[in-house]
Amino acid sequence: MASNKKIVDEVPGWIRVFEDGTVDRTWTGAPEMEPLLKPVSPHEEFINGVAVRDQIIDSKTGLAVRIYVPEMKSNVQTKAKIPLILHLHGGGYCICQPDWSLYYHFCTRLVSSVQAVLVSVYFRLAPEHRLPVAVEDSYAALLWLRANARGELSDQWLTSYADFNRVFLVGDSSGGNLVHQVAAQAGFDDIEPLKLRGGIAIQPGFISDKPSKSYLEIPENPLSTREMMKKFTSLAVPIGSTGEHPIVWPIGPQAPPLTTLKLPPMLVVVAEMDLLRDYELEYCEEMKKAGKEVEVFMNYGMSHSFQFNKLAIDMDPEIATQTNKMIEVIVSFINRSS
Repeated sequence: MASNKKIVDEVPGWIRVFEDGTVDRTWTGAPEMEPLLKPVSPHEEFINGVAVRDQIIDSKTGLAVRIYVPEMKSNVQTKAKIPLILHLHGGGYCICQPDWSLYYHFCTRLVSSVQAVLVSVYFRLAPEHRLPVAVEDSYAALLWLRANARGELSDQWLTSYADFNRVFLVGDSSGGNLVHQVAAQAGFDDIEPLKLRGGIAIQPGFISDKPSKSYLEIPENPLSTREMMKKFTSLAVPIGSTGEHPIVWPIGPQAPPLTTLKLPPMLVVVAEMDLLRDYELEYCEEMKKAGKEVEVFMNYGMSHSFQFNKLAIDMDPEIATQTNKMIEVIVSFINRSS
């Protein structure tokens, strides 16, 4: 049993790595967090205006996606195609799944608010599958969308609802890093007839070996501690790499110059009380210097991943208000970029 094996690395509460290379991701932290981490089963019937289905897209690797479609609002033409979101979850590349309750509630709300199809990727996790595997799996999901757009495959929900001419990437925390990487790779590739209209990085997990002011000074919270961020990074990057790895720090010396990248318009959503805030703002400034189109939205008074704590949203009017503002900004960005 896992309890009898020697732990050689861990992120307390979240993940334990054993001497034999196996990994245990059973939640062992505060019990009040547990409901947010429980999986929600797919349902092809509409519940609260959204239907959900899981689909394996690569039988060799086992890569799968979770697909959300909204029940069309009465003011939307039933035959009109709607935007398509490729969603890349956070978790420091080491934890989280698209079927977790916290993602289910956020994604169903986003799908209903935007009126979009959303495809969330079950990419393989580190440390069993270190970077760049998460990028490779995420990009494989984009190519699966391309295959459907070209008629090489025919997923019924995608072909019935999705407008392949209006594709957006959305990711939170380390998923925001994946948004940057997938967008950059797509810029060098032929993804026609997909049209990548924008990328949305929500509190992206940009971090470097050089501590920023916010990283040093902002108080920690259970979803965001300095130890957690350092440890997830060390477990995720290739063995022998540093915290300057270009996936975790895409504007560092190891990363390709932003001027060489063909990127779509980007929306970066920042939380004022996020340890990573200053890294995120530095990324935005470097993007602007490189001539890239980037929009920044700040949730004042909020911490990293605040939008996923449904219990807090239900109990705290300010957290609920800030979550509403985030959704409204994302909806506006997608509508304007379409």
